[in-house]
Amino acid sequence: MKKRIRVKDLGRDDTVLSPLTTEDLLPIPGHDGDKFKTIKAETKEKYDYSLDGFSALNLPIPKTPEEEEAIVNSFLKGLEKLFTKESNWGFLQPTTLSTEYCMQCNTCNDSCSIYTETGRQDIYRPNYRPEALRKIYHRYFTPAGKLLGKWSGADLELNWRVVYHLAELVYRCTLCRRCSAVCPIGVDNALLTRELRKLFSQEMGIAPESVHRSGSVKHLKTGSSTGMTPAVFLDSIEFIEDLIEEKIGRRIKIPVDKQGADILLIHNAGEYMAWPENPAAFAILFEAAGLNWTLSSESMGYEGVNYGVWYDDVQFTRVAIAQVQAAKRLGVKKIVVGECGHATKALVTIADRICVGDLAIPRESCLPLLESFVTEGLIKFDASKNNFPVTLHDPCNLARLMGIISPQRNILRHIIAP
Repeated sequence: MKKRIRVKDLGRDDTVLSPLTTEDLLPIPGHDGDKFKTIKAETKEKYDYSLDGFSALNLPIPKTPEEEEAIVNSFLKGLEKLFTKESNWGFLQPTTLSTEYCMQCNTCNDSCSIYTETGRQDIYRPNYRPEALRKIYHRYFTPAGKLLGKWSGADLELNWRVVYHLAELVYRCTLCRRCSAVCPIGVDNALLTRELRKLFSQEMGIAPESVHRSGSVKHLKTGSSTGMTPAVFLDSIEFIEDLIEEKIGRRIKIPVDKQGADILLIHNAGEYMAWPENPAAFAILFEAAGLNWTLSSESMGYEGVNYGVWYDDVQFTRVAIAQVQAAKRLGVKKIVVGECGHATKALVTIADRICVGDLAIPRESCLPLLESFVTEGLIKFDASKNNFPVTLHDPCNLARLMGIISPQRNILRHIIAP
């Protein structure tokens, strides 16, 4: 059994605080315990790998006491903003409540696949990161913490290693919110993890390449996080029309940039490139149901993904506003988000704080709309043709975050044989 790593140990000067090895992982069928690749010595000398032997962020090791102090001060400045209404008006209340009320009962531990599938190491517990946040905030921003320090329970001494370890730890989480679903008092550890990601990105410029430069930055620059341009999008539509004709024997003209349509359908752009049969299926169903709908070829209008939802409110807002403005220019009545839980969560729920005034427009998941096809008889299905077992997997973002539970079940009842 590995030695316990208490929260107050997070800044300890160890070569690796809590080493992760292949022996800690569940065996993968077909693999004989392949070892992790060895990180080059020169890389370890340049970047910090001291949390668990890995790095998601390539954080450069500070070379001087001044650099170490700057890291700590920047973190504290950002932490203060997380608990200030002017700086965090959108998430201040849930952040404050989840920070204050955790009882450390550890009910959430076994709900976390990161924790259970990596040797049950302390640092991967869902409440480990938030507890570090609480201790730091209490010590540096409350009268009791400032006066009594560790004697008030604020026993985590802040140094650059604590900051770096926290930065890495917030990306040892998928934000699935299973921990929040099982918490007996509703503490949202995933929210606190995401708020810490926001602190690191907006205050310190720390974010993974994959979600920042290759994610939201590329999205804003090219129109899609995949790099898909409007010209490539239009080529994809022509290909999908050919695909539909090949599959069903007749051609369906997919509406693009139709002014005044009832619905703007926004897909995850990856669907066009990797799973074109999904946009094709939507086109077939919408045609059969007789809907007045359209896609948009405008940059930002054909990509529903918003990488900012994972780490940065500013990037999130830029993307969400651009998506809504594309819909406004087409004069559609509402936006429907296709297959993508993150995209739906971002534009339908979280963007409520942004889509007000001139940006107000109805936005919804595709599932209630698809449900209406069967419950209102817009399309007749022969359920006997689907005479086989079906398992429904509820998406974490649509179900746990948004509460969309019934539509997918009602659809299956109408299209699967009893």
